Amino acid sequence: MSLKQKDLVSIASLSTDEIMMILETAESFKEVSGREIKKVPALRGKTVVNFFFEPSTRTRTSFELAAKRLSADVINFSPSSSSVVKGETLLDTARNIEAMQADIIVLRHPAAGAAETLARGVKSSVINAGDGWHEHPTQALLDLFTMREKKLDFKGLRVAIVGDLAHSRVARSNIYALTKLGTEVRAVGPPTMIPAYLDRLGVRVSYNLDEALRGVDVIMMLRLQLERQGRALFPTIREYSRLYGLTAERLRLAEPGALVMHPGPINRGVEIAPEVADSFSSVILDQVANGVAVRMGVLYLLSGGN
Repeated sequence: MSLKQKDLVSIASLSTDEIMMILETAESFKEVSGREIKKVPALRGKTVVNFFFEPSTRTRTSFELAAKRLSADVINFSPSSSSVVKGETLLDTARNIEAMQADIIVLRHPAAGAAETLARGVKSSVINAGDGWHEHPTQALLDLFTMREKKLDFKGLRVAIVGDLAHSRVARSNIYALTKLGTEVRAVGPPTMIPAYLDRLGVRVSYNLDEALRGVDVIMMLRLQLERQGRALFPTIREYSRLYGLTAERLRLAEPGALVMHPGPINRGVEIAPEVADSFSSVILDQVANGVAVRMGVLYLLSGGN
C-alpha cells in the first residue's frame, strides 16, 4: 500500500488506512535515529526544499533531519534573501525551484490554503508544514504517533484540546485525525477562542477547564497565538492562565497516567505550569523526537515508497 496522492496538504484528505500506514511507516524509521550512523539510503538522489515563510524551530529542523537521515539533498530556502522580496509570487518562485529538479517542497506559509494552491501549480510533491490558521498535518501525525507509542487505543480515547483553538492549525488537524479514528475530542477555551463550527465536527465544546478534564486520557495544550489574534480576546494573560492554565492540581482531574502534550513553543506559566511541563506525565519532548520519524515516513511515502 502507498499514498494515493502526490502531496500532503491536509489531514482531511487522508483516509483512516492512510493515516495508520504513515504511523506504521514512521515506526519502522524511528530506530534509525538511535543508530550510531543515523542514515539510510531510501531517498538518495532526491532533493527536498524547505520553503518557510514563517519562523520555525521544531518543524523546520525536524524536516531537515528527516530528509538527511533518508540521504536526500536538502535546501533551506529563506524568502527574505530571495526574489520574493522583489515581488516574485509564491508559485513563480516554486516553479523556478522545481526547474532545478526539486522533488519535494515543504511549505510553511502565513496564508491559509497556500499549500494547496502550490500543490496544484507544481509537479513536485508538496508537504504542508503549516498554512495560516488552516492545518498542520505532520504535527497531528506525530501527536497520533506519540499516543500510539504509549499504547493508547484511539477508539474510546478521550482527548482534551485546550486553549486558542480559533487560531490553531494544530488543533484543526488533530480534530480531523482523532475524530476519524473514533476518539472523543473535547475542545476547551474561552468563548472568544472557540470557533462556532467545532460542534459540527463531532467535538464536545466546553468553556470550563476543570469540568472538561475529568476522565480524559490526553491533555493537549495550545499556545496563545497573540500574533494572530489582532485584538484582545481575554482581559489579561494572568486571567487566562488562572482559568485555562494546566496546573498540577488540574492534572489530577484527568485519568491516572494521562498524557500531557504541547506542540510548542511553550509559554511556561501561561498555558502550562513548569512543574507540569517537566513532569512524568509530559510527553512534549517525545513529540519532538517522534516528529523526525513521522516526517521520514511522509517523505518516503510521497517519494513512492510503500
